[in-house]
Amino acid sequence: MADSMHPTPLLKDELDIVIPTIRSLDFLEMWRPFFQPYHLIIVQDGDPSKTIKVPEGFDYELYNRNDINRILGPKASCISFKDSACRCFGYMVSKKKYIFTIDDDCFVAKDPSGKEINALAQHIKNLLSPSTPFFFNTLYDPYREGADFVRGYPFSLREGAPTAVSHGLWLNIPDYDAPTQLVKPSERNTRYVDAVLTIPKKTLFPMCGMNLAFNRELIGPAMYFGLMGDGQPIGRYDDMWAGWCVKVICDHLGWGVKTGLPYIWHSKASNPFVNLKKEYKGIFWQEELIPFFQAAVLPKECETVQQCYIELSKQVKEKLGGLDPYFTKLSEAMVTWIEAWDELNPSKGLPNGSA
Repeated sequence: MADSMHPTPLLKDELDIVIPTIRSLDFLEMWRPFFQPYHLIIVQDGDPSKTIKVPEGFDYELYNRNDINRILGPKASCISFKDSACRCFGYMVSKKKYIFTIDDDCFVAKDPSGKEINALAQHIKNLLSPSTPFFFNTLYDPYREGADFVRGYPFSLREGAPTAVSHGLWLNIPDYDAPTQLVKPSERNTRYVDAVLTIPKKTLFPMCGMNLAFNRELIGPAMYFGLMGDGQPIGRYDDMWAGWCVKVICDHLGWGVKTGLPYIWHSKASNPFVNLKKEYKGIFWQEELIPFFQAAVLPKECETVQQCYIELSKQVKEKLGGLDPYFTKLSEAMVTWIEAWDELNPSKGLPNGSA
């Protein structure tokens, strides 16, 4: 029972934690005080015959490739294999309003005073307070304790917009691409910036999937991590792809994306040479992809995330299909993803955001 010493965790019955993995989840021991009250969805990547051990006492469901194929049938082709992008299957099968996703090499970080950071609690704070995408507040998040709107901030905009995404950061191993990793192999992020800010409207950002939370009811159908990994010409752009699509749709529907706190401790650097192989094409393609997303306009008839996403898939096919056949294949997978999402999540007949 909840008491003043052990209050009921926030959103205990409204949030799932999604973890993609290829190994036993010993890292959960460190997170036990923060994660144990919540339901975990573990998406096992790679060999489905391998046994994944989960520490005692966690409430979880585990899906491997055989389960994905059984549940989605032919539509399972839209879920990446041998890539952490498989995590988005967890978003699809969840029945909760909110999702927090974390990688299995991410540990509990400490703030500058030495106190352990409850990353999940901070994400929840971010998601439950509004965003300010339409006008920048120079004191960053005005809804935070001890902050407010500065002089000159329009009163008509102070109610803010619903927050769809909370994007957390990482201490220790920075989230660099392979060329940067190669030239700065020993660089570590030690800067703890005690701030949360809303990314302004019409501004894209590189979304990292290793410490991320979102309102699944608002933006879930756009959180597709693309076709990556096995059999695909690209990897390590799964979260980026989702982030660019999500931001265009949030801008269109009037929702916000926050970035900053909370920090996690990213424990190990992936191999830069392996990463370079996965990213090689993406490094060229992103120079075309960013202008594409910057210029993307969704018609006002698109009122749900699904409608926006299908429209975006058409634009991907039309404008990026000539760049490489991969983008035609990706645009088709985007449609398959939405079909599979709608099959597993039948609409309540409410427009998005009013549930």
